[in-house]
Amino acid sequence: MKNYITKKGEVTDLFRQDLKDDKLPLFEDELEPYTKSIYQRVQSVYDDSALADLIEDASKPQTPENRLNDNFKKKEFQELWKRINHKYAYACSFSTEELIDNCVKAIDRELFVSKITYITKSGTQSDNLTKQDLQEGSMMGDEKTTTNTMKMEVVSNVKYDLIGKIASGATLTRKTVAKILKEIAPSKFLMYKTNPEEFISKVTTIIREQKSSIIVEHIEYNQIEGTYDSDIFTQEKHTSMDKAFNAQKSIVDYVFTDGNASNSIERKFVEALDSSDSVVVYAKLPKGFHIPTPMGNYSPDWAIAFEEGKVKHVYFVAETKGSMSSLQLREIEKNKISCAEKLYKKMFEGDVSFSFGKVDSFDTLIQMVS
Repeated sequence: MKNYITKKGEVTDLFRQDLKDDKLPLFEDELEPYTKSIYQRVQSVYDDSALADLIEDASKPQTPENRLNDNFKKKEFQELWKRINHKYAYACSFSTEELIDNCVKAIDRELFVSKITYITKSGTQSDNLTKQDLQEGSMMGDEKTTTNTMKMEVVSNVKYDLIGKIASGATLTRKTVAKILKEIAPSKFLMYKTNPEEFISKVTTIIREQKSSIIVEHIEYNQIEGTYDSDIFTQEKHTSMDKAFNAQKSIVDYVFTDGNASNSIERKFVEALDSSDSVVVYAKLPKGFHIPTPMGNYSPDWAIAFEEGKVKHVYFVAETKGSMSSLQLREIEKNKISCAEKLYKKMFEGDVSFSFGKVDSFDTLIQMVS
């Protein structure tokens, strides 16, 4: 968890600082929807109040009904909504040989498996032992702790299905995985004996990343039957107004921003949207509005219509990220973004500006569209 918890289960200063700065990264795949709850559990180790909003209070009043308002009917938003309110399916075709070649090169370039270490404690038995010492296990004096590295291959009774585990994790056939492992450098394959579980985990991750990168290159989107209903914006229910922003230019009365801090990236962003004379109307897009990708659904954060003439383009679809550095995005997440960019480039055909994962403030957004 990015050095957020020590081996003793203690929460590090890095976690506290990233929480304060609203820079905690999302978890991957099926864990993504539970990111906030997981971090709240970690925070609760030193802050009991962190779990307060996880326990529902039946007597607590619900927030006012967050209906669509007149901003939704504005011409500028309706034109934007008509452009993005479609559902799509993707198709992707690439050669197995290309994938194998890319995976072999990546594994030879990137794979490093740490050797298994063990800790040795030594000391001398105390001369005068008490019953309390025995109960507490404090029988040794002058204790010393030494960390050692295994200098021989790991001998284990655990039987690993090496090919099967990687094939399952990377969603490939056993035959393809076998070809990849057969072609990697012998020195890399020998790392399996050093630490089998880490080898399987890291090789699986590298293959998944290479697979998603190839998919981006070859993916094609086609519009299918069906659109999103307007009630997608009002389906989410809230029991607290703590994160509610009483908006003037949003298509609903209240915008609920993410983040634990009152000055989070999203909160600052929506405040700037609402006060800008360049913005006509905007919507925070719900999670139900998504772009399908082979790596999982991808959801942009905002749909924005600008005042025509004040900026270069009228419409903008964006996602607010806590960092401008693409290196801080996981490879899988970057490839989801690339798939979305490919679809929207085709959808807008060059006459509308859009961006994903590259907007960390309203100032950055204005610079991009001006």
